[in-house]
Amino acid sequence: MKTAIILGGTGLVGSRLIDLLLGDSRYGKVTVLVRRPLNKAHKKLNEEIINFEKPEEWKNLIRGDEFYSCLGTTIKTAGSKEAQYKVDYSYQYAAAEIAAANGIKKYVLISSAGANLNSKMFYSRMKGKLDSDVKLLPFESITIIKPSVLVGKREQKRKGEEFAAKALQFLIKFIPLLNKYKPIDAEIVAFAMINSANNPKSGAHEIELHEVFQAALIE
Repeated sequence: MKTAIILGGTGLVGSRLIDLLLGDSRYGKVTVLVRRPLNKAHKKLNEEIINFEKPEEWKNLIRGDEFYSCLGTTIKTAGSKEAQYKVDYSYQYAAAEIAAANGIKKYVLISSAGANLNSKMFYSRMKGKLDSDVKLLPFESITIIKPSVLVGKREQKRKGEEFAAKALQFLIKFIPLLNKYKPIDAEIVAFAMINSANNPKSGAHEIELHEVFQAALIE
């Protein structure tokens, strides 16, 4: 059975991903690297509370078959663009480098619809930079999943995202072009991540929003 490594498991997608992997008979161990306790108990679960600022202390924990990167925050939660950049780019890229160096073959990243290295928007540009940089790492398979606004039950409510999701669902009825940004349930994204790792393609490829639904159904 396989070992999965998850970076960030307290968020909307990460928490769903953990539950799905723990219930999947293909996996014998699920190691989750987090900043605070998950409050989960399972014989397969290996919870590691780490300091993201000190990768030298946890680099040896990133050993297994598949690496899933699920970190993400908002400027409001982080407090500044610089702090958000650390979480959404720096920590994730450092962990991806370690995973590649440790011989993990399959890497799956949650990015964002609209991620673009050349975007004028800070968030989209940051996400685009991470997408671009991890593609250069020596994994056998790199999957970048690009959902839009995520919906689902959160531990901490994000009123801005809830409003955006409702607004998009309303506007899509009148502006079909916005369909490419329609909200998506976090569990669908988590299924797509697992299925992508178990049906890997060589090299790096992106799964756009309209393809995530299909990827979640592949078995």
